[in-house]
Amino acid sequence: MDHKSSDVVLVVDDSPESLGMLNVALNSQGYTALVALSGQQALAIAEKVPPDVVLLDAMMPEMDGFETCRRLKELLPNTPIIFMTGLTDVEDIVKGIEAGGVDYVTKPISPDEVIVRIKRHVETAKLALSAQDALDHAGKTVFCVSQLGRLSWATPHVHELVDDISKGDASPWATLATLIESWLLGDTSKELKVDCFSEKMSIAYERQQQQMHLLRIVQTKTQKSPQDLKDNLPITKRESEVLYWVSYGKTSWEISQILEMSPRTVNKHLEQIYKKLGVDNRTSAAAISIRILEG
Repeated sequence: MDHKSSDVVLVVDDSPESLGMLNVALNSQGYTALVALSGQQALAIAEKVPPDVVLLDAMMPEMDGFETCRRLKELLPNTPIIFMTGLTDVEDIVKGIEAGGVDYVTKPISPDEVIVRIKRHVETAKLALSAQDALDHAGKTVFCVSQLGRLSWATPHVHELVDDISKGDASPWATLATLIESWLLGDTSKELKVDCFSEKMSIAYERQQQQMHLLRIVQTKTQKSPQDLKDNLPITKRESEVLYWVSYGKTSWEISQILEMSPRTVNKHLEQIYKKLGVDNRTSAAAISIRILEG
């Protein structure tokens, strides 16, 4: 069994016979079945325990299945609702889909058929949610590729990033596909370093979705170094190294260990840095440095 036993199926039907049979079938497959005899009862249950899928009888007294479906969709916009209908009338099937149903089964119900439909719709709903979830969590830098590394979809932000760093390459996605394909065959727990464009970029593996792979661009900017400080400020190579570590909040003693010099020498370099930058303390010097390193 490949679904989690915690998958909850809400069955809404005013006929005790149908309910009994479905209950047994669902429990035998490891689902948790919740039962409602009316639309109102279904809404009350769904508020307390949101189901993974709803099996809904179309014909019920008081609030019919279509109205119940509309109300359930307001409460649970992403939950699949499967109609059970004794009517093979096309009009009612259309009405059910319009109300927000994703599928229908006709009565008399075949438990095996219902289980197959439930499994399929729960999986689809979870995939859709996980794609949404990925976008919410990874922000705007996710994209999806096939096993061959070919692009399936990407957020506008990803397209922008790739266009930005691949000037001069007429087909950057084809270039990336070759790299991604061989990376997918190896160890994807390590980021893929892309350095065939004008700027470096790293790609991280998010998760697999059926035959597709969800990936994320981690960084497009190359890590700045002390050299960037030396190039932008009137300081020496050694001073740029000291300032680099100051911008990371390191103390004089820590810098002396990293750069293998005495703490006194570090302080001498700092005095020179303050003078050259026209500042009088570490914080101000670090602020200038950080602007260059992050800019």
